[in-house]
Amino acid sequence: MTVAITSDNLGEDIMPDTHRVTIGTDTKLHVAEGQSILDAALRANAWMPHSCTQGTCGTCKLKVLRGEVDHGASPEYTLTTAERADGLALGCMATPRSDLIVETLGVVDDGVPHHPLRDYTATVTELADIAANTRRLVVELDDDLTFNAGQYCELLIPGTTVGRQYSMASPPCDARQLEFHVKLTPGGLATDGWIFSSLKVGDAISLRGPLGQFNLVHEQTEPAILIGGGTGLAPLKSIVRHALEHALVPELFLYHGGRRQEDLYDVEYFTELSQQHNNFHYRPALSEEAWEGATGMVTDVVVADFTSCKGMSAYLCGPPAMVEAAVKSLKRRRMAPRKIFREEFTVAAKPL
Repeated sequence: MTVAITSDNLGEDIMPDTHRVTIGTDTKLHVAEGQSILDAALRANAWMPHSCTQGTCGTCKLKVLRGEVDHGASPEYTLTTAERADGLALGCMATPRSDLIVETLGVVDDGVPHHPLRDYTATVTELADIAANTRRLVVELDDDLTFNAGQYCELLIPGTTVGRQYSMASPPCDARQLEFHVKLTPGGLATDGWIFSSLKVGDAISLRGPLGQFNLVHEQTEPAILIGGGTGLAPLKSIVRHALEHALVPELFLYHGGRRQEDLYDVEYFTELSQQHNNFHYRPALSEEAWEGATGMVTDVVVADFTSCKGMSAYLCGPPAMVEAAVKSLKRRRMAPRKIFREEFTVAAKPL
């Protein structure tokens, strides 16, 4: 049901072409016509739980207490008809049709530093093939980007209003130079239609960030297992570099899974890093090719290496099936579920 909301509820004059939105009891902001609630909140440095920003995960789900929203392209599998009727909405997809009062359903105060969402222009400084159908994209920003190790940016595809999300592989100390690892998606608007075709060094691109809540920012006493599948290695590389630089974790175990040797990358980099740091261990694994390294599903390799993971934490990133398999494997090895942090890489839905 839509409930009318008066201008007196928010106590300030409305700006042209905007709606006033109150989040919880304290946060009041203006949301432009066609702008999502999540985008407006993050730009105002008003934190809202979120992960994918494309309607597929449901992390940003909120309750509309007063007012009316346009659900846009919110998928039925993420936001059901019954949930919509009950006043639920996806913060990343919902745009206001009136002034609103909403409340978030997730935990907001997680003790992690939050950084405002901003738009940037960047220049491509490196574009190189590093593995099968995988490219390293390095860009130089026009201004410093403050972010947490593990977060991502959204790159805007030229000539469209569509963005695609890629995790930073570079650490937060590189505030102007960002590194991304991009996997080719056949027919993909961003990859097949841009990054693997027309994009070249020297091009200017637009992006926005930081986004996401997958991160490692605080010092911890327990050792950490990091498991990445394919380009799920990207945020883990950022986390490893940041954790080693600031001595955040007593011991780090990085596992990277691929099918064949051609799928692995940065092997020399991580091997040298493990030789420089006694508390960092690197273990790549192949599931479909025999070689001198570990063979089998990367999650099975982890299980074989640890008889118990009690008192440890984990950071997982990659395809949903790999992440779920890793969660189950770590739980079998007695790792506490609250110590398992994950980021799933999914193929973006085709724009409407």
